[in-house]
Amino acid sequence: MGVTPLYLEVEDKNVFILGTGEVATRRANRFLDKGANVVLVGENINSELLEKGAILKPSQNLEALVEWSDFVILASGDRELSDYIASISQNKLLNRADEPDSGNLIVPTSFLIGDIEFSIYTNGKSPLMAKELRKRIQATIRKEDILEIELQDYTRTILKERIENQKDRKEILYQTLNNPKIQELLKNDKLEDAKKLVCEMLDKNI
Repeated sequence: MGVTPLYLEVEDKNVFILGTGEVATRRANRFLDKGANVVLVGENINSELLEKGAILKPSQNLEALVEWSDFVILASGDRELSDYIASISQNKLLNRADEPDSGNLIVPTSFLIGDIEFSIYTNGKSPLMAKELRKRIQATIRKEDILEIELQDYTRTILKERIENQKDRKEILYQTLNNPKIQELLKNDKLEDAKKLVCEMLDKNI
């Protein structure tokens, strides 16, 4: 399977999810949190999904739901029905929770630390290790790393207004990244002071 990681714009896209169990609920939450329109087919869904705007429908007119959808997610224990929906979803982005290699869309485990989003995919070899790696990554990322991203974004915005050459901007960004005073401020949760120091440095050098 020739897969490559991508981030897709799903706001206002239509998502049909076959199933209402644990996996289907996780998939639904992810798409709802990004502004997608989600319809699930199954027995029942929890109140959280309903509050987010999910719609529960009976297992009728499945062909129409496939036609309506941009994404088809198969997370049902009904193998025969899943195979049928997969067979009529050839022109859709299709994720099969039961057989990832049979679809053309992988939904990896993902999580946020601040504004950083991490995705882990083990090629279907070990979902358990994906969870374990998630724990290790979460334990590794420091608070100052998150603040550094905010500071880099702040600095880049200023540099784009002042310096046209991308290579020169990159060099200055590295200087701020490796500045001991700035790093000490971030370590002590002083982002605003770090921004002021960056401005002072830029005013002197630009």
